[in-house]
Amino acid sequence: MKHFTLISLLLLFVSCGEKKSEISEAPAEAVAKPLPETSKGEGAVPVLSFNELEPMLQRTNDTTYVVNFWATWCKPCIKELPYFEKLGAEYANENVKVLLVSLDFPDRLEKQVIPFVKKFGLQSQVVLLDDPDANSWIPKVSEAWSGAIPATIIYNANTRAFYEKSFTYAELEKALKTIL
Repeated sequence: MKHFTLISLLLLFVSCGEKKSEISEAPAEAVAKPLPETSKGEGAVPVLSFNELEPMLQRTNDTTYVVNFWATWCKPCIKELPYFEKLGAEYANENVKVLLVSLDFPDRLEKQVIPFVKKFGLQSQVVLLDDPDANSWIPKVSEAWSGAIPATIIYNANTRAFYEKSFTYAELEKALKTIL
């Protein structure tokens, strides 16, 4: 049964397809807890359950958040990561923060995720989501999400948009500007 669950979860994320987007109003009552800090450039990657990650997806402060769900084994995800890094750097003065949520298996943290973060010098905050009950948390991220990656949420206190697709930099910047 354990192997079936792991295989099902892997198949859910392997699709890495381009799908839909959804824009909605953000909930006004969202909890605003601080993001756990990582040591930028040192490869520190906190491992979070969905319950720990969820408040990061519902903040209502003066910042616009760009949250990308990705994995080291997903080629479209890896291709677009530099665009998220560039966006985070170019819009930092406009209260934009990028959060990269790795969906790699937790046993790959030390041998794959952290070396990947170091090799590519990722400056955005990176966390690894360790919650095997994807059927429970995927619809909490977005009802429109099939579970395929890459997937991205761009939101602030007033507006929320979900994208199940790969981005070019121009597309990502355009999506951000619709929220700012």
